[in-house]
Amino acid sequence: MRAVVQRVNEASVAVEGQVIGKIERGLVLFVGVAVDDDERDAQQMAEKVAGLRCFQDDAGKFNLSAEEVGGSILAISQFTLHGDCRKGRRPSFTEAARPEQAIPLYEAVIRMLRERNLHVETGSFGAHMEVFSVNDGPVTLLIDTKKAF
Repeated sequence: MRAVVQRVNEASVAVEGQVIGKIERGLVLFVGVAVDDDERDAQQMAEKVAGLRCFQDDAGKFNLSAEEVGGSILAISQFTLHGDCRKGRRPSFTEAARPEQAIPLYEAVIRMLRERNLHVETGSFGAHMEVFSVNDGPVTLLIDTKKAF
């Protein structure tokens, strides 16, 4: 499972012009599920995101997590994180999980984040979405459960 995490001052996601998720200070979490991911990857992702110390403390150091600052999360499914661009000009998505596998794992990450008392808004799996964000920093981090643990 891969994720791109962006620290934001505010963010929203719209489908067909209608805002379906909106947060203020927190994280935008783009999540991509791979064909070899399972519940353990979802657990690792949720734990890493919830505890990720990417907010500054009074000394200006990255010492605080979204949990500690009361930040929210806007979770967006993003199969293109598993796009392989090594050959040719068109990305291959053979490593991205099909919806029947990806949806339950994506939803598991969301459920686990909510179980940690984080406010989580979401996009719409498989929909064409417009994501708007005001990045803070900017701070953008990559998480890959196959490489990070």
